[in-house]
Amino acid sequence: MKQLFGAMIACTLCLGATHSFAHEKPPADAKPLSEVIKALEAQGYSPITEVSVKRGQWEVEAYKDGVERELRIDPIDGKVISDRLDD
Repeated sequence: MKQLFGAMIACTLCLGATHSFAHEKPPADAKPLSEVIKALEAQGYSPITEVSVKRGQWEVEAYKDGVERELRIDPIDGKVISDRLDD
């Protein structure tokens, strides 16, 4: 019962966090997401597990060399702004 309650709380928190960014869109002149994904895969990021827009930038969660990474991508040129371990 405790596990079920904990899972329900976790889902509620996740849904709330997702909802807070749900209205964000990439800038009008952003590179298409499909091109950004292809470029990341060519750089060895695979699988890509999550993509969102936060603060006007693509935020991508992906694996590289078996390690989960969190990336921030410039939406205009598609270049990686930051690459850090996902926490």
